Amino acid sequence: MSINQSGWRPTAPEQGKGNVPASVTGNKALMLEEALIFEIGDSHTTGVDFASSPSPLRGEGRGEGQPSNAAPGTAPHPTLSPEGRGLSRLGNLARANPIGLPGLSEPETVRHYTRLSRQNYGIDLGFFPLGSCTMKHNPRLNEKMARLPGFSDVHPLQPVDTVQGALEVIHQLAHWLVTLTGMTSVAMSPKAGAHGELCGVLAIRAALEAKGEGHRKIILVPESAHGTNPATAAFAGYSVEDIPATAEGRVDTGALKARLGPDVAGVMITNPNTCGLFERDMREISDAVHAAGGFVYCDGANFNAIVGRVRPGDLGIDAMHINLHKTFSTPHGGGGPGSGPVVFSAALTPYAPLPFVEKQGGQFVLIEEENAGEHHAGSFGRMVAFHGQMGMFTRALTYILSHGADGLRQVSEDAVLNANYILRSLDDTLDAPFGPSGPCMHEALFSDSGLAAGFSTIDIAKGLIDEGFHPMTMYFPLVVHGAMLVEPTETESKAALDQFIAALRSVAERAKAGDPSLKTAPHFAPRARLDETVAARKPVLVWKDPAPLAQAAE
Repeated sequence: MSINQSGWRPTAPEQGKGNVPASVTGNKALMLEEALIFEIGDSHTTGVDFASSPSPLRGEGRGEGQPSNAAPGTAPHPTLSPEGRGLSRLGNLARANPIGLPGLSEPETVRHYTRLSRQNYGIDLGFFPLGSCTMKHNPRLNEKMARLPGFSDVHPLQPVDTVQGALEVIHQLAHWLVTLTGMTSVAMSPKAGAHGELCGVLAIRAALEAKGEGHRKIILVPESAHGTNPATAAFAGYSVEDIPATAEGRVDTGALKARLGPDVAGVMITNPNTCGLFERDMREISDAVHAAGGFVYCDGANFNAIVGRVRPGDLGIDAMHINLHKTFSTPHGGGGPGSGPVVFSAALTPYAPLPFVEKQGGQFVLIEEENAGEHHAGSFGRMVAFHGQMGMFTRALTYILSHGADGLRQVSEDAVLNANYILRSLDDTLDAPFGPSGPCMHEALFSDSGLAAGFSTIDIAKGLIDEGFHPMTMYFPLVVHGAMLVEPTETESKAALDQFIAALRSVAERAKAGDPSLKTAPHFAPRARLDETVAARKPVLVWKDPAPLAQAAE
C-alpha cells in the first residue's frame, strides 16, 4: 500500500528565485547566525550565583556566643581563625579585577554551542573524504560498551584487584594487535600516532645504545612517508635524510640501499604510503637495513588497507604504531582522543616502555618500575603517567570482536575496493599521477594538473563545501603538485560514493572550464572564503572588547 497516495513530496526552495529581503535576525531558516560567546550577554551578570567564598574557620566552625553543646559547624556566622582573620580561602589567588567573561544562563550556553555544532561537519553527517585520516563510521555499539560502569568510571590509581576487567580488556586487545601484525609484543600506552612514532624511535635508540652503537645518528625517511616521521626522528635527536621516490610513487630501493652504512640507525617507512600505494619491496628493504645494522620503523597509520591480509612482522618490521582511532574506528578529530599502540619485533621487545599488562596465573598484573626487575630491565622508561586511553581500548576491542578475523579481512578489502572505485571513476576528469602504477590501496590521489589558468586545488575544495562535503586532504603528499587525497574507508556505501564522485566531477569540470564563481566559493556555507594566508600568518587568537577601542577613538 502507498502511504503518500497523492504523490506529493516536499521540495527544497529554488535558489535565487525572486527578490527576497534579508531576514532581520541574519538567520536563514535553520541556518542560524551566532555571535562569539564573548558578544552574548554581558560581563556584569552571571548565569549562576554562588555564595561568597567563606573565610578560614577556627576549629570546627563554632560561632561566637554559640552554646558549647551546639552541633559542630552549624553556627550561622562562624568566626575567623586568628591566623586567617580577614583572609579569603583563595588567599593570593583571588582576582583583583573583573574577569570580563560573559554571564550566560544555561539555555543560552547550550544554544550557543548547539548552533555552532550545526555549522560544523562530522562523520555522522556525511562522507568525510580526508586522505590518510581513515574517517570511518564509529559504531554505536562501541560507545555503549565504553559507557558501561567499570569502564567509563575506572580510575588509573585504583588497586589492581579492583580493575581486573579493565586490565583484561587491555590484555585481550594487545593479543589481537600482536596477532594481526605478526609481531612479538605491544606497548599500549602511546596516546596517538606521532606519540607512537616517538615510542618506536626511542626503543630503537635504546637497542642501539645497548649494543654500543649509539653513534648511529641518521634516520632515513622516504619522500612518500608521513610528515610526522622526520619530525619525530629529529625530536629524538637524530638527523634526517630523505630517500627519493620512483616515478611510480614508491621508495627508490636502490637509493636507500646506497645510503645505508655504519652511521644509519634505521629507516621510517609508511606502508601503504601516502601516495596510496603498497611498498612491494618492503621485505627487501628490511633485509638490507638489518644487514647494515639498523632497524625498520613502519608508520602504521594506513593499516586499514592491509589489516587481516598482511602481517607487518612478516615484512621484517621492527616497530609500528597502530592508530586505534583510524583502523579500529574509535572516534577522532579536533585533537583527540587518540590511541597509538606500538607493536615490536623480538629484537626491540626488551626495550619497550612500561607499563604493560601481564597475566600471571589467574590474575592480570601491571608491570611497572617497582616489579619489572630483570624481567624488563632494558625498558627505556615511560611514555605516559598511566596505562593509555581506556575508553579507546574498550571501543577498539568491541570493534574487533564484533567483526572477527574474517570481518577485519573484509574491512581492508572493502576499503581498497572503494578507493579504487573513486580513482577509476574520476581519472578521466582529474589527473591521477600514479594511476598507471596499478591499483591503489586505501586512498585515491589526484593532482591539479589540467585545471584552467589561475585555478588550483583550493578552489575545488571550496566548491566541494557548497556541494555539502568536507574537502579531501589538500596539498599532501608533497611529492604531487596540488595533491588531492581521498580516502573513502569501507563504511561508505556505493550510493554515497556515487554522490561524492558526481559532486567532485562537477566541481573539477568547472575548474577546468575556468568558472569564475568557483574562485569565490563557498557561497552556501555559514561563512565565506577566508584569506587563508593572512589567517595562517596573522591569526587572531585573543578576543578584544571593541567597546573600549570605540571609546578611545571618540
